[in-house]
Amino acid sequence: MTFKIATAQYDISFLPGWSDYQQKIERWVSEAAENNAKLLLFPEYASMELASLFGQEVYSSLSKQLAAMQTLHTDYIELFKHSAKQHDCLIQSGSFPVEIEPGVYRNRAYLFMPDGRVDFQDKVMMTRFENEQWFIRRGNELKCFDTEYGKIAINICYDSEFPLLARKQVEMGANLILVPSCTDTLAGFHRVKIGCQARALENQCYVAQSCLVGNAPWSEAVDVNIGSAGIYTPVDRGFPDNGILVAGELNAVQWIIGEVSLEACAIVREQGQVFNYRDWPLQKTLF
Repeated sequence: MTFKIATAQYDISFLPGWSDYQQKIERWVSEAAENNAKLLLFPEYASMELASLFGQEVYSSLSKQLAAMQTLHTDYIELFKHSAKQHDCLIQSGSFPVEIEPGVYRNRAYLFMPDGRVDFQDKVMMTRFENEQWFIRRGNELKCFDTEYGKIAINICYDSEFPLLARKQVEMGANLILVPSCTDTLAGFHRVKIGCQARALENQCYVAQSCLVGNAPWSEAVDVNIGSAGIYTPVDRGFPDNGILVAGELNAVQWIIGEVSLEACAIVREQGQVFNYRDWPLQKTLF
Protein backbone atom coordinates (compact mmCIF):
# COMPACT_ATOMS: atom_id res chain seq x y z
CA MET A 1 0.00 0.00 0.00
CA THR A 2 1.35 3.40 -0.97
CA PHE A 3 0.25 6.65 0.64
CA LYS A 4 1.35 10.26 0.76
CA ILE A 5 3.03 11.98 3.68
CA ALA A 6 2.85 15.77 4.00
CA THR A 7 5.52 17.23 6.25
CA ALA A 8 5.36 20.91 7.14
CA GLN A 9 7.69 23.84 7.03
CA TYR A 10 5.32 25.64 9.34
CA ASP A 11 5.59 29.35 10.06
CA ILE A 12 5.27 30.73 13.58
CA SER A 13 2.60 33.45 13.77
CA PHE A 14 1.43 36.16 16.13
CA LEU A 15 -2.27 35.40 16.56
CA PRO A 16 -5.01 37.92 17.43
CA GLY A 17 -7.33 35.19 18.74
CA TRP A 18 -8.13 31.48 18.97
CA SER A 19 -10.27 31.62 15.81
CA ASP A 20 -7.23 32.81 13.85
CA TYR A 21 -5.27 29.77 15.01
CA GLN A 22 -8.19 27.50 14.18
CA GLN A 23 -8.46 28.96 10.68
CA LYS A 24 -4.72 28.64 10.14
CA ILE A 25 -4.69 24.96 11.09
CA GLU A 26 -7.78 24.25 9.01
CA ARG A 27 -6.12 25.93 6.03
CA TRP A 28 -2.93 23.91 6.39
CA VAL A 29 -4.76 20.61 6.85
CA SER A 30 -7.10 21.29 3.94
CA GLU A 31 -4.19 22.07 1.62
CA ALA A 32 -2.45 18.80 2.47
CA ALA A 33 -5.69 16.83 2.14
CA GLU A 34 -6.37 18.38 -1.26
CA ASN A 35 -3.03 16.93 -2.34
CA ASN A 36 -4.21 13.49 -1.16
CA ALA A 37 -1.88 13.34 1.83
CA LYS A 38 -2.95 10.71 4.37
CA LEU A 39 -0.40 11.48 7.08
CA LEU A 40 0.38 15.06 8.10
CA LEU A 41 3.38 16.05 10.21
CA PHE A 42 3.71 19.42 11.97
CA PRO A 43 6.87 20.65 13.78
CA GLU A 44 7.97 20.48 17.39
CA TYR A 45 6.64 23.40 19.46
CA ALA A 46 4.41 24.61 16.62
CA SER A 47 1.83 25.15 19.37
CA MET A 48 3.96 27.85 21.02
CA GLU A 49 2.42 30.48 18.76
CA LEU A 50 -0.64 30.11 21.00
CA ALA A 51 1.27 32.00 23.70
CA SER A 52 0.69 35.16 21.66
CA LEU A 53 -2.99 35.02 22.65
CA PHE A 54 -2.21 35.91 26.26
CA GLY A 55 -0.41 39.24 25.99
CA GLN A 56 3.16 40.41 26.41
CA GLU A 57 3.47 39.65 30.11
CA VAL A 58 2.78 36.00 29.36
CA TYR A 59 4.48 35.39 26.01
CA SER A 60 7.69 37.08 27.17
CA SER A 61 7.92 34.75 30.19
CA LEU A 62 9.08 31.16 29.78
CA SER A 63 7.19 29.98 32.83
CA LYS A 64 3.99 32.01 32.43
CA GLN A 65 3.39 30.91 28.85
CA LEU A 66 3.53 27.24 29.81
CA ALA A 67 0.92 27.74 32.52
CA ALA A 68 -1.33 29.88 30.31
CA MET A 69 -1.28 27.42 27.42
CA GLN A 70 -2.86 24.71 29.56
CA THR A 71 -6.16 26.60 29.32
CA LEU A 72 -6.13 25.89 25.56
CA HIS A 73 -5.06 22.27 25.76
CA THR A 74 -8.56 20.78 25.45
CA ASP A 75 -9.44 23.04 22.51
CA TYR A 76 -6.15 22.12 20.85
CA ILE A 77 -6.92 18.41 21.15
CA GLU A 78 -10.44 18.84 19.82
CA LEU A 79 -9.27 20.94 16.86
CA PHE A 80 -6.84 18.32 15.58
CA LYS A 81 -9.13 15.45 16.48
CA HIS A 82 -11.90 17.01 14.37
CA SER A 83 -9.49 17.76 11.49
CA ALA A 84 -8.25 14.17 11.36
CA LYS A 85 -11.82 12.88 11.23
CA GLN A 86 -13.00 15.47 8.72
CA HIS A 87 -10.19 14.81 6.25
CA ASP A 88 -9.79 11.08 6.95
CA CYS A 89 -6.09 11.36 7.70
CA LEU A 90 -3.52 10.86 10.43
CA ILE A 91 -2.17 14.06 11.96
CA GLN A 92 0.91 14.41 14.09
CA SER A 93 0.30 17.93 15.33
CA GLY A 94 3.85 18.76 16.34
CA SER A 95 4.29 19.10 20.09
CA PHE A 96 2.57 20.81 23.00
CA PRO A 97 4.08 21.40 26.47
CA VAL A 98 1.65 19.51 28.69
CA GLU A 99 1.42 19.93 32.47
CA ILE A 100 1.38 16.41 33.93
CA GLU A 101 1.36 17.56 37.57
CA PRO A 102 1.50 21.05 39.13
CA GLY A 103 4.47 22.89 37.64
CA VAL A 104 5.79 19.79 35.82
CA TYR A 105 5.68 19.78 32.00
CA ARG A 106 6.51 17.34 29.24
CA ASN A 107 7.08 18.04 25.56
CA ARG A 108 4.29 15.89 24.11
CA ALA A 109 3.68 14.96 20.47
CA TYR A 110 0.09 13.86 19.80
CA LEU A 111 -0.99 11.52 17.03
CA PHE A 112 -4.59 11.91 15.89
CA MET A 113 -6.27 9.04 14.04
CA PRO A 114 -9.15 9.44 11.57
CA ASP A 115 -11.32 7.12 13.70
CA GLY A 116 -11.08 9.48 16.68
CA ARG A 117 -8.29 7.76 18.60
CA VAL A 118 -5.57 9.94 20.10
CA ASP A 119 -2.18 8.83 21.37
CA PHE A 120 1.12 10.56 22.13
CA GLN A 121 4.88 10.28 22.45
CA ASP A 122 6.75 12.35 25.03
CA LYS A 123 10.23 13.65 24.22
CA VAL A 124 12.81 11.59 26.09
CA MET A 125 16.07 13.45 25.40
CA MET A 126 15.94 17.08 26.46
CA THR A 127 18.09 19.87 25.02
CA ARG A 128 20.04 22.27 27.22
CA PHE A 129 17.37 24.94 26.68
CA GLU A 130 14.63 22.60 27.86
CA ASN A 131 16.68 21.38 30.82
CA GLU A 132 18.39 24.55 31.99
CA GLN A 133 15.97 27.37 31.12
CA TRP A 134 12.52 25.91 30.55
CA PHE A 135 12.66 23.06 33.07
CA ILE A 136 10.67 20.64 30.93
CA ARG A 137 10.96 17.04 32.10
CA ARG A 138 11.85 14.07 29.95
CA GLY A 139 9.43 11.29 29.11
CA ASN A 140 10.09 7.72 30.16
CA GLU A 141 8.44 5.56 27.48
CA LEU A 142 9.00 4.82 23.81
CA LYS A 143 5.95 3.86 21.76
CA CYS A 144 5.11 2.29 18.42
CA PHE A 145 1.69 3.12 16.97
CA ASP A 146 -0.54 0.82 14.93
CA THR A 147 -2.17 2.62 12.00
CA GLU A 148 -4.02 1.58 8.89
CA TYR A 149 -0.83 2.24 6.89
CA GLY A 150 1.51 0.29 9.16
CA LYS A 151 3.45 0.81 12.37
CA ILE A 152 4.95 4.23 12.97
CA ALA A 153 6.91 5.93 15.74
CA ILE A 154 7.86 9.46 16.79
CA ASN A 155 11.27 10.90 17.69
CA ILE A 156 10.89 14.50 18.82
CA CYS A 157 13.75 16.59 17.40
CA TYR A 158 16.81 15.85 19.62
CA ASP A 159 15.55 12.28 20.13
CA SER A 160 16.46 11.58 16.50
CA GLU A 161 20.15 12.06 17.30
CA PHE A 162 20.25 8.96 19.52
CA PRO A 163 20.25 5.71 17.53
CA LEU A 164 19.15 3.35 20.29
CA LEU A 165 15.80 5.13 20.64
CA ALA A 166 14.81 4.63 17.02
CA ARG A 167 16.26 1.13 17.06
CA LYS A 168 14.00 0.11 19.92
CA GLN A 169 10.96 1.49 18.08
CA VAL A 170 11.94 -0.24 14.84
CA GLU A 171 12.33 -3.51 16.73
CA MET A 172 8.77 -2.90 17.97
CA GLY A 173 7.72 -2.86 14.32
CA ALA A 174 7.96 0.76 13.18
CA ASN A 175 8.84 1.27 9.51
CA LEU A 176 8.30 5.03 9.61
CA ILE A 177 9.65 7.47 12.19
CA LEU A 178 8.16 10.95 12.40
CA VAL A 179 10.50 13.70 13.57
CA PRO A 180 8.80 17.00 14.45
CA SER A 181 11.67 19.46 14.93
CA CYS A 182 12.37 23.01 16.07
CA THR A 183 15.89 24.41 15.60
CA ASP A 184 17.17 27.96 15.95
CA THR A 185 20.49 27.60 14.10
CA LEU A 186 21.54 26.10 10.80
CA ALA A 187 23.87 23.77 12.68
CA GLY A 188 20.97 22.61 14.84
CA PHE A 189 18.86 21.89 11.78
CA HIS A 190 21.66 19.87 10.19
CA ARG A 191 22.22 17.88 13.39
CA VAL A 192 18.61 16.73 13.31
CA LYS A 193 18.60 16.18 9.54
CA ILE A 194 21.79 14.10 9.70
CA GLY A 195 20.26 12.14 12.59
CA CYS A 196 17.14 11.47 10.52
CA GLN A 197 19.14 10.24 7.54
CA ALA A 198 21.31 8.06 9.76
CA ARG A 199 18.27 6.48 11.40
CA ALA A 200 16.78 5.75 7.96
CA LEU A 201 20.03 4.18 6.75
CA GLU A 202 20.81 2.00 9.76
CA ASN A 203 17.22 0.78 10.25
CA GLN A 204 16.31 0.63 6.54
CA CYS A 205 13.13 2.58 7.21
CA TYR A 206 11.51 5.89 6.33
CA VAL A 207 12.07 9.01 8.43
CA ALA A 208 10.00 12.17 7.91
CA GLN A 209 11.16 15.48 9.40
CA SER A 210 9.14 18.67 9.80
CA CYS A 211 10.55 22.08 10.74
CA LEU A 212 9.34 25.26 12.38
CA VAL A 213 10.38 28.27 10.29
CA GLY A 214 10.34 32.05 10.57
CA ASN A 215 11.16 34.61 13.23
CA ALA A 216 8.98 35.51 16.20
CA PRO A 217 10.81 38.31 18.06
CA TRP A 218 7.87 38.56 20.46
CA SER A 219 8.45 35.00 21.72
CA GLU A 220 10.80 34.10 24.53
CA ALA A 221 10.68 30.44 23.48
CA VAL A 222 10.68 30.22 19.66
CA ASP A 223 12.04 33.54 18.47
CA VAL A 224 14.26 32.16 15.68
CA ASN A 225 13.41 29.06 13.63
CA ILE A 226 15.51 27.61 10.82
CA GLY A 227 15.15 24.50 8.71
CA SER A 228 13.48 22.57 5.93
CA ALA A 229 11.34 19.46 5.87
CA GLY A 230 12.18 16.19 4.21
CA ILE A 231 11.39 12.51 3.86
CA TYR A 232 14.40 10.21 4.07
CA THR A 233 14.73 6.59 2.97
CA PRO A 234 17.07 3.62 3.04
CA VAL A 235 20.04 4.07 0.70
CA ASP A 236 19.62 0.95 -1.36
CA ARG A 237 17.77 -0.74 -4.21
CA GLY A 238 14.36 0.75 -4.94
CA PHE A 239 15.13 4.00 -3.10
CA PRO A 240 16.85 7.27 -4.06
CA ASP A 241 20.64 6.96 -4.29
CA ASN A 242 21.09 9.79 -1.79
CA GLY A 243 18.38 8.57 0.60
CA ILE A 244 16.29 11.71 0.09
CA LEU A 245 12.79 11.15 -1.23
CA VAL A 246 11.79 14.82 -1.05
CA ALA A 247 13.27 17.92 0.59
CA GLY A 248 12.05 21.48 0.94
CA GLU A 249 13.60 24.87 0.33
CA LEU A 250 15.34 26.21 3.43
CA ASN A 251 13.03 28.41 5.55
CA ALA A 252 10.22 28.49 2.98
CA VAL A 253 6.64 28.18 4.24
CA GLN A 254 5.28 25.07 2.54
CA TRP A 255 4.17 21.48 2.68
CA ILE A 256 6.61 18.87 1.39
CA ILE A 257 4.77 15.82 0.06
CA GLY A 258 6.11 12.39 -0.85
CA GLU A 259 4.63 8.97 -1.53
CA VAL A 260 5.86 5.99 0.50
CA SER A 261 5.23 2.27 0.89
CA LEU A 262 6.10 0.90 4.31
CA GLU A 263 6.09 -2.63 2.90
CA ALA A 264 9.17 -1.64 0.88
CA CYS A 265 11.17 -1.61 4.11
CA ALA A 266 10.64 -5.34 4.60
CA ILE A 267 11.71 -5.98 1.01
CA VAL A 268 14.96 -4.02 1.21
CA ARG A 269 15.82 -5.69 4.52
CA GLU A 270 15.60 -9.06 2.75
CA GLN A 271 16.91 -8.19 -0.71
CA GLY A 272 19.07 -5.09 -0.28
CA GLN A 273 22.69 -4.61 -1.29
CA VAL A 274 23.44 -4.43 2.42
CA PHE A 275 21.63 -5.58 5.55
CA ASN A 276 21.98 -2.70 7.99
CA TYR A 277 18.81 -3.65 9.87
CA ARG A 278 19.64 -7.35 10.12
CA ASP A 279 23.32 -6.85 10.92
CA TRP A 280 22.74 -4.40 13.77
CA PRO A 281 23.22 -7.08 16.50
CA LEU A 282 26.65 -7.99 15.09
CA GLN A 283 28.05 -4.79 16.63
CA LYS A 284 27.73 -6.36 20.06
CA THR A 285 30.05 -9.22 19.07
CA LEU A 286 32.98 -6.99 18.19
CA PHE A 287 33.90 -5.62 21.61
